[in-house]
Amino acid sequence: MNAYVGTPTSRVDGRAKVTGAAKYAGEFPADRLLHGFVVEATISCGRIVRLDTNTAQQVKGVLDVLTHANRPPLVDKDEAWKDEVAPDGSPFRPLYDDTIRFNGQPIALVVAEDWETAKFAATLVRVEYEQHSFATDLEGERSNAAEKDKPHKPRGDAAAALAGADVRHEADYVIPTEHHNPMELYATTAVWDDNGKLTIYDKTQGVQNVHKFLCGVFDKKPDDIRVASPYVGGAFGSGLRPQYQVVLATLGALALKRSVRVVLTRQQMYGLGYRPMTIERVGLGAKSDGTLDAITHEAIAVTSRYEDFARNDTGWAEQLYKSPNSRFSHKLVHLDVSTPCDMRAPGAASGVCALECAMDELAVALKLDPVELRLKCYSDRDQSENLPYTSKQLRECYARGADAFGWSRRNPAPRSMRDGKDLVGWGMATGVWEALQMPVAVRIVLTSNGHAEVSCAASDIGTGTYTIVAQVAADALGLPIENISVRLADSSLPQAPVEGGSWMAASSAHAVLAAAEEVRKELLGLAGKIPGSPLAGAELADTVLIDGSIAGASDTRRAVSIADAMRHGGVERIEKEKLNQFDEDKKHARNTHSAVFAEVKVDEELGVIRVTRVVSAVAAGRILNTKTGRSQIMGSVVWGIGMALHEETVMDHRFGRIMNANIAEYHIPVNADVHDIDVIFVDEPDNRINKLGIKGLGEIGIVGVPAAIANAVYHATGKRIRRFPITLDKLLD
Repeated sequence: MNAYVGTPTSRVDGRAKVTGAAKYAGEFPADRLLHGFVVEATISCGRIVRLDTNTAQQVKGVLDVLTHANRPPLVDKDEAWKDEVAPDGSPFRPLYDDTIRFNGQPIALVVAEDWETAKFAATLVRVEYEQHSFATDLEGERSNAAEKDKPHKPRGDAAAALAGADVRHEADYVIPTEHHNPMELYATTAVWDDNGKLTIYDKTQGVQNVHKFLCGVFDKKPDDIRVASPYVGGAFGSGLRPQYQVVLATLGALALKRSVRVVLTRQQMYGLGYRPMTIERVGLGAKSDGTLDAITHEAIAVTSRYEDFARNDTGWAEQLYKSPNSRFSHKLVHLDVSTPCDMRAPGAASGVCALECAMDELAVALKLDPVELRLKCYSDRDQSENLPYTSKQLRECYARGADAFGWSRRNPAPRSMRDGKDLVGWGMATGVWEALQMPVAVRIVLTSNGHAEVSCAASDIGTGTYTIVAQVAADALGLPIENISVRLADSSLPQAPVEGGSWMAASSAHAVLAAAEEVRKELLGLAGKIPGSPLAGAELADTVLIDGSIAGASDTRRAVSIADAMRHGGVERIEKEKLNQFDEDKKHARNTHSAVFAEVKVDEELGVIRVTRVVSAVAAGRILNTKTGRSQIMGSVVWGIGMALHEETVMDHRFGRIMNANIAEYHIPVNADVHDIDVIFVDEPDNRINKLGIKGLGEIGIVGVPAAIANAVYHATGKRIRRFPITLDKLLD
């Protein structure tokens, strides 16, 4: 039987998705289902003085309008509202009191027999406010920034080294607020059981996180609530924390003792779920030969008044470039907005964008090729901890990416390359991310007919977890992949953390291996007791599961079929559950890396930019599935194009209201914006990080892409744009 791991295996859940059999949070049926529609605040700071729901409640089909004044009880302690990934602070509580913390805050839930009625009745709710002064402008409040975090300890005297460098570059790079726009709207269906228990179908990246959160918020026993999310239509951070609609749907179900569904509109989704705006100030000091003397990086980021959301924007240079002097800091400005959330490669997507644009500017000042500069400054160690890497094939990424792109043909002079009326620009950048792994448990149930069910509470947000779990299980159990069924994303299943940080592939795969080993152990015990067994006295380490049998590792002809072993043992099923944890390795740094090369063509008269080619060379350990893995990187590149050229949440700071809360005016890349994307997986054996050598692909594909495009735009036009996205008005200004 051929191995599945490492092959371009099609998605095992693909048929369910394309036929519509896959159900999402807002699609699960329920008897006597009610629908909720959210009423939002129209001020940015203050309190509700009067909330009149009488007219709305008189609409035929409306059952109730829930507000802070009449909702079911909620626990008030901060700890009850802190989920698995909550930042420091006091989490937001929907419909908790009369205080308004941000524009678009939910202040009422209209519950009706159908969605259209609930939506109409919501327009009849009348609210009077006491307005307070507010601030939503990061740049206007920059002087109020306070240091939250020092991602890495300083080394040397960076300020003095920067001031005395032969060549110095310092600049601010501005990354705007960017909102999540997944295909699936934020939704929850709370199914009421007549015995008072609830089954919650929620759009989430962590069913057990939501389960624990709801039990805490509503003071429920674990058996009172079950959370499931078998399919997720895009997330990448937007579903790491429980969103407010899950609380509202649960409130509705508890109040009315009926099933309630709450689906947010696209506009309402802009009240939560965004990458925070940051001002990234990068300083680079170098000798005339291009080696670095100093790196400084300060990020100033948006957060809410009530929570301190911060991610590592600034420490990534420590993994990439040698410098004897460095200083990093992360500052926060508290504004009257909702708390930001993680968005694909949080911190790195913004911070590395600024760092890699700065490196390109330094290369221009030094008259060095951008790849040559990075190789001169290449670090074989994580400088912050002075640790070697489990593996690092970034040099090979530069070489293979440059070769595939044709980088050697680049004329370094800006505005020197043309295609008809278009200016042509070539730019590149480096990507880096962490290789994380978390404790995960898996249960395997093997039946005597050679079928195995693998179950785990882990989510699949579209990245392919169903498929890689099936692949690893098929190889570990020696069965065809068609004989493997996978159950995921149910809070009653074995333990798993939220799906994020690119850790789920490595974590779930090794949990499957651990559970499969327990299955093999029991099978060996059964097979060894068969009279005349070829495996009598065999040690577990000397056996494998292959072709539906347990066999000798060195001689697979010494084998007993799974069916025979279980039949002779009188066993119909073998059920094993195992929690896998990784030994902490304090002697090595763990990262994924990439080299991104981009070509842009810019209409000289109109300033229209097209990204015509991208080559992304990625070193991320062993690739479990080259087909879904390639899709991961391609999707990341498209998102990176959006960061570079399209995405920006525009706020009117006079009102604290988002002005483009829709995907007509909030621009994202579409088919016409995406041309050739070439993905190269650089071979990176890694026997230190984990048994299978897996590092994960979810985040690395976006990191560096916006910078590569920005650098290409400079090469094409000679104009350096440091405020993203790069729009034609900035080029023509």
